[in-house]
Amino acid sequence: MEQRIGSSSQPLEGAGFDPAFIPGLTSPASPRTEDGEPEKKPEAVDVEEAEEEAAEAEETAETSPSEPEEDTEADGPVFEASDRRARLVADHRGVRLSLDDQECEFRWDEIGAVETETARFGKRYTVTVHTPDRRWYPIEIEAPARSHFKEWDAQLDAVLDAYFEEDAG
Repeated sequence: MEQRIGSSSQPLEGAGFDPAFIPGLTSPASPRTEDGEPEKKPEAVDVEEAEEEAAEAEETAETSPSEPEEDTEADGPVFEASDRRARLVADHRGVRLSLDDQECEFRWDEIGAVETETARFGKRYTVTVHTPDRRWYPIEIEAPARSHFKEWDAQLDAVLDAYFEEDAG
């Protein structure tokens, strides 16, 4: 009878140990020359072409409406709540959640349900956005006082009544 000394487990493979395992997750490798050094790209830039592109970009920026103008066009209700880390905005465009440097945005047609919950003790107001594909995205916002919970519920209900259609799914 033979016994092996050492670990019998095989080395793990996959995205947890090698991000290149998933195509498109990492940037493609830079082309290399025969010497093994990265290929140098020419740094000469045509000044006239750069000026023309900048002028075209300015023209399109002037003719196309920008997002802040779009926000002022909507006269409907808007719900906004935030604390030092988290922020929640619900308006005519949808629901936007942000926590520290992470953000996500849901259009109204992407939302299956919006759920609110308040902590029995403390000042945490939790809003959870549910999507039709059975995923949910909760965010907790710390209120300045527990009295804000009723205000926030009323404001969020007004936004949901105005924009959210339960029959859309």
